[in-house]
Amino acid sequence: MLYVKNTRRTVIKTNLNFDASASANDDLSNEQRSVFMDVITESLRVSQRMHLFNWLQGEFQYLLGHEVMIFGIRSSDNDSYHFEYFTSTRYFNQTQFSSVIEHDSGLIHQALECWKKITLPLFVSNELEPMEDGNCLVVNFDENVIKESELKNFVLHGFGDSNSKISSVVVLARLHKPPSANTARILELIMPNLHCALIRVTSHRGNTVFDNKNIASIITNRESEILQWLHMGKTNWEISSILDISPLTVKNHVQNILRKLNVQNRSQAAVKAAKIGLIKMLK
Repeated sequence: MLYVKNTRRTVIKTNLNFDASASANDDLSNEQRSVFMDVITESLRVSQRMHLFNWLQGEFQYLLGHEVMIFGIRSSDNDSYHFEYFTSTRYFNQTQFSSVIEHDSGLIHQALECWKKITLPLFVSNELEPMEDGNCLVVNFDENVIKESELKNFVLHGFGDSNSKISSVVVLARLHKPPSANTARILELIMPNLHCALIRVTSHRGNTVFDNKNIASIITNRESEILQWLHMGKTNWEISSILDISPLTVKNHVQNILRKLNVQNRSQAAVKAAKIGLIKMLK
């Protein structure tokens, strides 16, 4: 659960720069401004998930160094976000991802609820005292929750609101540097372009990312069976033995499932299927 040590504005007892009076120009160094323009220019070429991953692993890392990126997209027709993630570390995997995005109880969901109240970059870090300075918010969570998530320090920000046709939220986790006003400012500046890049990526292949309500009607009974076994971590060979069909048939079904769910791999298919009610999460 979230806890805040006090509700008044506090002074951070570190040497981090959270000076709310600093101007936008003062927040970025000359080198950061130069790299920022390059990153923005490169973002215009992002249209597929592989492009997005490569972009995030390039000069973007100089500005906002991180090991895990979670993003969510929500259309005006849906109440919840569709989440995906990229990771360059072995410590954060599908298990942690499924846990942190779980509705109501997940760490990301709780942080998102905090963000909605202020719509400023929100840092989750137990290394700093809770604070709000007009540029960002720092909150603390239970230490065990942070540890189990493998996200460590992370920052969350979004674009759009309840009146927007499409909204997005981004989490950059396992940050390379401690939270700072500089990080918050860079994220604010880059968020509109990041939002546009995410929209292009998720709308690829016929905009099916927003068709969750209709997905159940196009998933066959056999595909539903296979989805359940995928969710349990079974391989194609194991599924073929259980269902008494050939591994090649299973492979073809899996490819159809990935296409219908508009995801890139088996793990993402299992998570999305559970999220939209095609299968039940096993407790």
